[in-house]
Amino acid sequence: MAPPKLCDPSEAADLILAEKAPPGLHVDGKLSLAGRSELRRLPDGLTCYELDVSRTKLVFLPENLSVECALELADCRRLQALPANLKVGTLNVANCTSLEELPEGLDVWFLNASGCTKLTRFPRRARIERGSLHVNGCTSLSELPGYLADLATLDVGNCPQITTLPPRLNVSSWIEIAGSGLTRLPPQLQSVGIRWRGVLIDHTTAFHPERLRAKTVLKERNAERRRVMIERMGFGRFVEKAGAKQLDADRDPGGPRELLRVPMQSDEDIVCLSVNCPSTGRHYLLRVPPTMKTCHQAAAWMAGFDDAERYQPVKET
Repeated sequence: MAPPKLCDPSEAADLILAEKAPPGLHVDGKLSLAGRSELRRLPDGLTCYELDVSRTKLVFLPENLSVECALELADCRRLQALPANLKVGTLNVANCTSLEELPEGLDVWFLNASGCTKLTRFPRRARIERGSLHVNGCTSLSELPGYLADLATLDVGNCPQITTLPPRLNVSSWIEIAGSGLTRLPPQLQSVGIRWRGVLIDHTTAFHPERLRAKTVLKERNAERRRVMIERMGFGRFVEKAGAKQLDADRDPGGPRELLRVPMQSDEDIVCLSVNCPSTGRHYLLRVPPTMKTCHQAAAWMAGFDDAERYQPVKET
């Protein structure tokens, strides 16, 4: 039997795209065919260190494919199945919207299956540990497998059917929960970091927003965390509970904005600029000095201008 052909990545890519690659092709290094719409299949017995075939029209992969480090399949929207007993360090199948299940015998450290909207279950037999598991937006997924035991990060955001986590699971860094069905964490995960769309928050904000108080929110110095707290509390409830009074109102590219004042006993009043980000649509309540009288003056102060008349932006963001 002839030994497997050893190719550099460029030569291997040309052979594969021309459908002239021999079986057992071994690529020295990273093979990238990302975005190549003419790619129809991969040769039997292909082996390489890294393989990037993201954004292609592949439907299946060869059963004897071997990738040592990273297999990138993101946005392969026609992909229907992966080889059984696939073993690779990192597997990225994000937004593979035709993929309904993962293969039996899967062995990975890092798995990104975010956006796989047809994914309904995990294999009965697999190993996913030490690294990360991201299934954000897997709206058809109702549970995680019981064999999950040791992860660094877990993202179950926008998975409304996931309401519980495996009893043996430990996560060392953080869990993303925004849009999930989780209403609490199991006892062994009480000390893990909780994220809400990437922002670290506490247990009260995550699971008991009804306990949030307006004064606590306004004292939060981190703008992103404060935004999430207001979102969880509900902006209408926040403004009502804070006793905010409107000092000024106008418009900027993000839409209406208001300068609000919350009277404080035994302390200076809290003044905030209520704005919407024109690029993301997110609402922010930004604290400014109590001397601010207009929205424009507050926006100028945030931009670093002491003299509001000198602040004449084309767009205020």
